[in-house]
Amino acid sequence: MAPERPDLRARARQLREDRDARLLRRHRRTVLRRDGMRCEVEDGGGSRWLLNFCGNDYLGLSQHFAVSGALQDAAATDGVGSGGSHLVCGHHARHAALEREIADWLQVPAALVLGSGFAANLAVLQALLGDDDVCVQDRLNHASLIDAARLAGCRLRRYPHADAPGALRQLRTLPDTAAILATDGVFSMDGDVAPLRELAVVARVQQALLYVDDAHGIGVRGPDGRGSVAEARLDVEAVPLQLVTLGKALGGYGAVLAGDADLIAHLAETARPYVYTTALPPAQAAASLAAVRLARHEHWRRERLAALVQRFRTRALGQGLDLMASDTPIQPLRCGDNATALALSAALDAAGFWVTAIRPPTVPEGQARLRITLSAAHADADVDALIDALARARDAVPAQDPAAAVQA
Repeated sequence: MAPERPDLRARARQLREDRDARLLRRHRRTVLRRDGMRCEVEDGGGSRWLLNFCGNDYLGLSQHFAVSGALQDAAATDGVGSGGSHLVCGHHARHAALEREIADWLQVPAALVLGSGFAANLAVLQALLGDDDVCVQDRLNHASLIDAARLAGCRLRRYPHADAPGALRQLRTLPDTAAILATDGVFSMDGDVAPLRELAVVARVQQALLYVDDAHGIGVRGPDGRGSVAEARLDVEAVPLQLVTLGKALGGYGAVLAGDADLIAHLAETARPYVYTTALPPAQAAASLAAVRLARHEHWRRERLAALVQRFRTRALGQGLDLMASDTPIQPLRCGDNATALALSAALDAAGFWVTAIRPPTVPEGQARLRITLSAAHADADVDALIDALARARDAVPAQDPAAAVQA
């Protein structure tokens, strides 16, 4: 008699119960409409408005009339879908225009549009590394980079956060294999910036390819918003490939790989997440092209964002709030345990602010936090009101029963 297989539905139920017991259950929240940084969300049988301090619309471009207008105009002429994969019939002139614009912006030879940042990271590692090769990564890299190495089948080695000597030690353990040294440019949960110049030296000495996922740096950092790589004054020889997300500072959806022409051509021919999927809608490419042009030339958006980051940090630290070290729009507030993070998030929600509690496995055990994010579209008064609400919540939470807190 064949052994009885585990019941996957029963397993899923048990895992959800376990997450409940550890205050790790996650919930989706439905947005009904947005108006700038204000969101109307479902609330029981009705709705209410919250001021959003947890999104990634760093430059405030997701609702810009030029961006939405470009999407509408392109959809009217080209339809809502590409109709095929890039190597069949789905590669559109709008994709090509976006690739040229981003290559010109980043001062690299070539670029390649993909459907998402997650797919782009997998595309790089799958197409460039074999089973015996190695990808050396920062321990706090985004989940998409970690999973990309696992799914690609290469060997994965991880070094302590932002530790270039640690990366060197890992590369030295496998000196005879092809190697990619991969790092976030700006780390999504801590808000700090990778030591790219030091990592570039390590990569050069170890003959590894340095790959930077700059999802949270593009549009925000560096000259003309060209990101963390440009801010570190590194060229395509030092960083042959980098990832540009279209869904954060650029306000849309999708991703672009940019860098060395031979590498980009190889990816276009062999990367499974690029070859075997429907191409990004041309209308979305048109919207992203409009957003890139705004991000390149409207420097005031970055200046405004930097001023808001400084305002937030000065006033928050003045209130004794326990911020992590970050000069980016990602401003994490340490909470420690899950219950405290959830209670603070719930208190802010009641005060009209949307700030999510970040808990394991997204961050390590005991390092739960509020991940506060700023946008050029926020007003000074928005930031000041948030800080006042944070201080009140901080003072009130110890008097609450934290186990009763629920995810906002």
